[in-house]
Amino acid sequence: MVTDYDFFSEYIQNLQQRVHVLFETAISCPTAQSDLTITCLEELRVALEELQVAEEELQQQNEALLVVQTEIEIERQRYQDLFEFAPDAYIVTDIYGSVREANRAATALLNINHRYLINKPLINFISGDNQRQSFRSILSQLPTIHRVQEWELLLCGRKGEPFDAAITVETVYKGGKAVSLRWLIRNITERKRTEAELQSIHLQNVQLIEADRLKDHFMATISHELRTPMTAILGFSQLLQKRIRRIDDPSLDDLIERVVRNSNHLLRLIEELLDFSKLKSRKLEIHPIEFNLNQVAIDTVEELQSLSDQKGLTLRIDCVNPKILIMNDPFRVRQIIINLLSNAIKFTEAGQITLGFWELPEGRVVITVQDTGIGIEIEDQEKIFQEFWQIHQSSTRKNQGTGLGLAIVRALVELMQGSISVNSQVGQGTTFRVELPRIVKV
Repeated sequence: MVTDYDFFSEYIQNLQQRVHVLFETAISCPTAQSDLTITCLEELRVALEELQVAEEELQQQNEALLVVQTEIEIERQRYQDLFEFAPDAYIVTDIYGSVREANRAATALLNINHRYLINKPLINFISGDNQRQSFRSILSQLPTIHRVQEWELLLCGRKGEPFDAAITVETVYKGGKAVSLRWLIRNITERKRTEAELQSIHLQNVQLIEADRLKDHFMATISHELRTPMTAILGFSQLLQKRIRRIDDPSLDDLIERVVRNSNHLLRLIEELLDFSKLKSRKLEIHPIEFNLNQVAIDTVEELQSLSDQKGLTLRIDCVNPKILIMNDPFRVRQIIINLLSNAIKFTEAGQITLGFWELPEGRVVITVQDTGIGIEIEDQEKIFQEFWQIHQSSTRKNQGTGLGLAIVRALVELMQGSISVNSQVGQGTTFRVELPRIVKV
């Protein structure tokens, strides 16, 4: 390969030969010495000019070469810094696994000074005989398989505890021959610990889901099994009540009345469990028909009037429009109103309970139940819609209940494409607000 320097050297040699020829000619021809001298001087002048041009070109090339050399050095230093200060451990070994280069992360990971790490076999840091045997096997195959990624081994630094490491190693070739190995080593002890914790959590979640499924299945099954005898008990109690009334014995009539009342209460609890099971399994369906919301409200209030009378509460309806027709499931709308009113009666000791309903713009209606009861703490107002969650546990036990009423209400409202909200102040009462579309689409 001919370089610029070789070309310039050859040019100088040719120039010297030309000057030598001129000199010999001038000596052998005395008569032409004057002309030859002029010619020689001219030739020398031209040669010097050409030399100056060549020198300038070489100077420019030399400067360009220095610039390139500087850039190469900067780039080399940059890659050296990337290698040296990388967050992961980088090691270069020969094909037998002896360390040739190592960055700071590698010395920190293996807890050893850089000068003591160089030329040390990497296998010295492998923990356990089985792990070392595996390391030797992979090391011998690397020139053939070229690369191993995320190879997990147990390493141990000098005077340190063993740790889980993920290793990626790649073979470097020169002229088609394996000459070295590049190693990337990460400490994955924390990752392995997190993965184990996540696996444990996942297993617990699976167990909880299965337990929840079994619970729902049990609730649905036991509710069906309880409803049949409970319905029979209620039916026979009502028949017995009719016969005792003919005897005109107030004490017996009061006893049977208690049996009927408690039977109805138990049946409502069973129905709540059944509805909740259906809602949880998404098997409950609504059957929309057109009905008068006012009439459903009046019938519901009449049904619960005796409960409010027992506590000396005023139960009233607030509605301006005497006839509000909606397309919905009247049985489920009635169930929503009953649950909200029953809840209000349960937690109100004095005052009144108001059931209100009005038409809203954009084809919607609103139903509200307002009481003067004990109220709900702000931090508890979202929790009350969770199944089996009850505020004031001692009070709730006194009033009885499954803790499913409001959970069923919210599920039914959402099934009807509606929304429910609560506004309450402790000691001043609570207002539940339900918004429903006037026409429910199924």
